[in-house]
Amino acid sequence: MVSVLRVHLPSEIPIVGCELTPYVLLKHLDGSASPEDVSEASPVDGCFLRYRWYRIQSDKKVQVCSVHPTEQATLQCLGCIKAKIPISKSYHCSPKCFSDAWQHHRVLHDRASCAVNENGTEEEELFGRFGSSGSGGLNSGQLGSISNVGQSPSMINGTTTITTPSYPAIVTERNGGETWFEVAHTKTYTPTADDIGHVLKFECIPVNVETRLPVGNSFPYFTSRAIPAPSPIPRCLIPVGDVMAHLDSESRISSGAFTVLSYNILSDVNATNDLYSYCPSWALSWPYRRQNLLREIVGYHADILCLQEVQSDHFEEFFAPELDKHGYQALYKKKTTEVYNGSPYAIDGCATFFRRDRFSHVKKYEVEFNKAAQSLTEAVIPTAQKKNALNRLLKDNIALIVVLEAKFSNHGADTPGKRQLLCVANTHINVHHDLKDVKLWQVHTLLKGLEKIAVSADIPMLVCGDFNSVPGSSPHALLAMGKVDPMHPELAVDPLGILRPASKLTHQLPLVSAYSSFVRMALDQHRRKMDPTTNEPLFTNCTRDFIGTLDYIFYTADSLMVDSLLELLDEDSLRKDTALPSPEWSSDHIALLAGFRCVPRARR
Repeated sequence: MVSVLRVHLPSEIPIVGCELTPYVLLKHLDGSASPEDVSEASPVDGCFLRYRWYRIQSDKKVQVCSVHPTEQATLQCLGCIKAKIPISKSYHCSPKCFSDAWQHHRVLHDRASCAVNENGTEEEELFGRFGSSGSGGLNSGQLGSISNVGQSPSMINGTTTITTPSYPAIVTERNGGETWFEVAHTKTYTPTADDIGHVLKFECIPVNVETRLPVGNSFPYFTSRAIPAPSPIPRCLIPVGDVMAHLDSESRISSGAFTVLSYNILSDVNATNDLYSYCPSWALSWPYRRQNLLREIVGYHADILCLQEVQSDHFEEFFAPELDKHGYQALYKKKTTEVYNGSPYAIDGCATFFRRDRFSHVKKYEVEFNKAAQSLTEAVIPTAQKKNALNRLLKDNIALIVVLEAKFSNHGADTPGKRQLLCVANTHINVHHDLKDVKLWQVHTLLKGLEKIAVSADIPMLVCGDFNSVPGSSPHALLAMGKVDPMHPELAVDPLGILRPASKLTHQLPLVSAYSSFVRMALDQHRRKMDPTTNEPLFTNCTRDFIGTLDYIFYTADSLMVDSLLELLDEDSLRKDTALPSPEWSSDHIALLAGFRCVPRARR
């Protein structure tokens, strides 16, 4: 008969909304072992596996810390209760935890205070004492003992999107002050808000297919207490243009405004414990990260999405179908396979999504830098150097260029019916730090391709992506200035001679970095997140080993105008001593989002 040898979960910590799929290793009659599932429809050795999930609830109420979700809460912020902030964010495991988190936590109160003021209610009664705490001083009146609080979480991540399971919870046993609820009879289970603070039990047992009776001992597996999915503080869209940026979404749509998001989501194959040892393993797991990323991306409500490091299997099985539910059409370009690592699913690429109600697809161009490298090598590299040249240039990077037609128009009455086209380039440039010549060559190759499109059509352009190039580097200079200074130090690294003469490293596209608009703003709270010497964000990538800007949204300034920008993160926005990815942010990059309007012909 079939017997169970081993059961384990990728993470012992159940996360609300993150499915749990146990690994079950079976032993067969012939002595072989296999992780294959054995269903009732396809029994093996006359047996199938029966699965059960239980929630173990104690008579004692248990809440978890909002900062350290694996710790039991002992204190609750009374200000959160009065301000009607999601109650799961009010719990803390110790006074020190609350004090350390105050700089981050007080932003919740500040945002709630703004909402209170808009509604005309009594701000001073609820928030006056918090506003006077200066750099983070606390008093005992702000904290309440958890034992005095009889409330339980009613919302997770500030939303009510998590629904109760369709499988009814059945009371199966009461013993010693504990009640066991059967919550699922499937192998995979997704914890819900009702599970927070409770231990889950997974049980699998071989069952005879004829008698339907167990033929072996049950194999139970107990988790730690379930925790809510940590979520970052929402990032606001900041107006940077004229009055158009202050319009509501319906007015913005009718005016022809649109938003574009660029985000390197960190592919699962790269999200390893070796690279990101500071991030909890459960927060690095793909089942957790995919839900957290989807929740974040959908929450931005962007009209166009440019995602990088999207694995091909994740695009097909998750992002395309899930974003389709939210009204997005998808286009995808996988990296080329000359640099092949043995698994087609480990290959990532660029995915561009757009709202079907706002745009329609006109044309798609695929830029394969490997093909361009092969052509370049054949044309200009001496035969004796061709192999070395290809080894240096073939790095598998690509770009996806999409031409869209807007279902709105900014054209005047003198050009009725004129199509409003938009060209969107989405790319991920080579990452290797010591191949600066390859980075610059790839960016130059992309821009020359975009120039050809610009010559053939009067069309606004967006160039988005992870360029793996910091502000002031030669690729950034080429994008932002249209040329590279012949004395730029990075031009000295050119073993193949592909960057000479430097005078050829130009383009005619009037590109401007969207986030440079923040520098022109008078608000110090946004300007302090910018580098005044480069007019770019202080960082878009933040790990323990590197912090800096690698991601950009460039636009053609003669045909587009920046309308709004997603606020940037700073050190205060991240938890103390935290790098990315983290439980709150599921990529080592941060998302960039810019709002635009097409400039009417009379304005050009």
